[in-house]
Amino acid sequence: MVKSSVLGYPRIGENREWKKALEAFWSGKLEESEFQRQLQEIRLNHLRKQQEKGIALIPVNDFSCYDHLLDTATMFGIVPKRFGHKGGVVPLSVYYGIARGTKEAAASEMTKWFNTNYHYIVPELDGASPYLTENKPLIAYREAKEKLGIEGKPVIVGPLTFLKLSKGYSLSETDAWLDRLLPLYVQIFQELAREGVEWVQIDEPILVTKLSEADVRRLKTIYKTFAESAPNLNIMLQTYFESVEHYRDIAALPVKGIGLDFVHGFSGNMSSIKALGFPEDKVLGAGVIDGRGIWKAPLREKLELIEELAEIVSPERLIVQSSCSLLHVPVTAGLETKLESELKEALAFADEKLDELVLLAKAFSRDETGITGELEQSEQAYETFKQSGKRKRSDIQHAVAALSDRHLERSSPFSERHIAQQKRWQLPVFPTTTIGSFPQTVEVRKARQLWRKGEWSHEKYAGFIRQQIDIWIKLQEELGLDVLVHGEFERTDMVEFFGEKLAGFAFTQNGWVQSYGSRCVKPPIIFGDVAFTGEMTVEETKYAQSRTKRPVKGMLTGPITIMNWSFVREDIPREQIAYQLAYALRQEVEALEHAGISMIQVDEPAVREGLPLKENEQAEYLAWAVKAFRMATCTVQDTTQIHTHMCYCEFHDMIDSIKAMDADVISIETSRSHGELIHSFELNTYKQGIGLGVYDIHSPRIPRVEEMTSMIERALHVLDPNLFWINPDCGLKTRGFEETVESLRNMVEATRIARTKQNIQTIK
Repeated sequence: MVKSSVLGYPRIGENREWKKALEAFWSGKLEESEFQRQLQEIRLNHLRKQQEKGIALIPVNDFSCYDHLLDTATMFGIVPKRFGHKGGVVPLSVYYGIARGTKEAAASEMTKWFNTNYHYIVPELDGASPYLTENKPLIAYREAKEKLGIEGKPVIVGPLTFLKLSKGYSLSETDAWLDRLLPLYVQIFQELAREGVEWVQIDEPILVTKLSEADVRRLKTIYKTFAESAPNLNIMLQTYFESVEHYRDIAALPVKGIGLDFVHGFSGNMSSIKALGFPEDKVLGAGVIDGRGIWKAPLREKLELIEELAEIVSPERLIVQSSCSLLHVPVTAGLETKLESELKEALAFADEKLDELVLLAKAFSRDETGITGELEQSEQAYETFKQSGKRKRSDIQHAVAALSDRHLERSSPFSERHIAQQKRWQLPVFPTTTIGSFPQTVEVRKARQLWRKGEWSHEKYAGFIRQQIDIWIKLQEELGLDVLVHGEFERTDMVEFFGEKLAGFAFTQNGWVQSYGSRCVKPPIIFGDVAFTGEMTVEETKYAQSRTKRPVKGMLTGPITIMNWSFVREDIPREQIAYQLAYALRQEVEALEHAGISMIQVDEPAVREGLPLKENEQAEYLAWAVKAFRMATCTVQDTTQIHTHMCYCEFHDMIDSIKAMDADVISIETSRSHGELIHSFELNTYKQGIGLGVYDIHSPRIPRVEEMTSMIERALHVLDPNLFWINPDCGLKTRGFEETVESLRNMVEATRIARTKQNIQTIK
């Protein structure tokens, strides 16, 4: 019989119990013992659910107190020296210090997990002497077996992926680091084998990216070492997010199983298996259910795929599984009571995907006997939704097609626009600003909740928002910021807010997914053609501008970010979705300009996130991503300054695309990896306005003036002072009031010092 499995399950809980426990512990409301008890309860509930649904191979050690890369690093005693850890098991105070920072030490860098919206903490290897602090996979295995009788499948990040995603060592040190880490992995696996563990899942998603010949050689060394050291342990070498590179070499590795993604890596992986076959001594983990999307699978098509694979790999050597961890989707669609039934019936969140996997395994093994009705019901819901009239608006499709065929550009080059904008605004050197949002306090969230429940009228809620704007306009002026923002108090989320005002979107009540740490987001669902239905941001922005003589930026989320941070339809290309969004946002940009707002920020923090993992597909994606941004912004006058914000990326490999966006000012989230980005500017020139985030907003610590002054000075070694802006590295929505004010006060003081050192008179 074909077995079912998943690669991981969401941590957050049906009602975000995990998030609430973390934040209560951080705020001192939970003692550590009670915190650990609550986490165990959540963890066991997740395992029990998979057990009851009939998943055959249940992952353990996929749960985390924050992040799985951080778990791996601390398991190996890899703790940056600034946190003062003296050895032994890493306590939670140090663990969370690495993730969030402390008063004394800055947090470690955080960046995107491949091409997803999940963020991991980057391990810092510099100066570390790794050792095994505790065998976390073994602890997780024992807990599942003793508490629930589950013969779990321990999950661990593989050594090649771990090294490739770490920092603080040179390429020449890679083999030396492998020599340090391999004995620790071996110890883990030997202890698992002695415990009687049958399968261990070693995640190596790095294998879907471009590898050097040296990396392939290392891969062979790694898995030869594991096979010789723990010969009785069945290793599932797990890949996901794309098709593997070097299939022939990977297929020859001495492992018991290989997991391949047959959703996002379908074409490449299927071609490799058909052309080169699959080893007869190995099990194939066939990732046939999408671990990243939220739509029901066409189960008969999936059965046909499994049958096709079974012609190459005998059924007893097949495991039907998710394409990746279910970490990237909400927990259950069962809690959604307000969605239209047609849409709800087409959804499959984590729990529904468990059902699909079990159903597919049964259908294949029993030749559909007794479950035909379930298959037909799923298929009917899928087909009914596909034919929905809301997904086919000819007016939008024709308008977007006409626009996307044009060459889209501003009326004048940046050099001319910059002169016109400076003449209009008379900004000082090193203008200071923020990225857009200010703290969403309990009071703000409560007001929004009362309004949504109908207990507050629209007029009362709008008045409350104006009060918040008044407070923060005054504060920004008092702090000495040069370009102000209205604060975004009316917005739940930078994507959800716009989706609620556009046609073609739907919203869940409980569709939360983890973004980083306890930060959860509730991505909108783009199910139909996107259309502008009316002004979205003009009222609040215009009001804020009326309260000050300093410029106030209009704040929009860009088309690529809205798309990448939503769950999107699958019946049309993503390029077309991006253009529909851009066309809608273009109308909002024009409305802001018409209302007298002449600085407009169109944020694109997720451009890098959507970059295909395969190099041969990246140029095409970047071309239409740039085109979408320009479609949204190119119609404004020369004196209207277009800003954008991007999260940290390897700047050198996107510099041409970023230039092509033709924004007047770009701000980049870089504070946790400032030095790396400065180095990239030494190799590339950027001749438009730019602000490198001078402090990390993801950490509650208040940065010192000296830290920010140092960052500014480093940046000015490679950037034009006349084009340099100073700002935090991201929005301030998640920060507290006091820390926000103090941090901005220090930022303004650092700017004053930088202006003095440059010996440039501030323009009054």
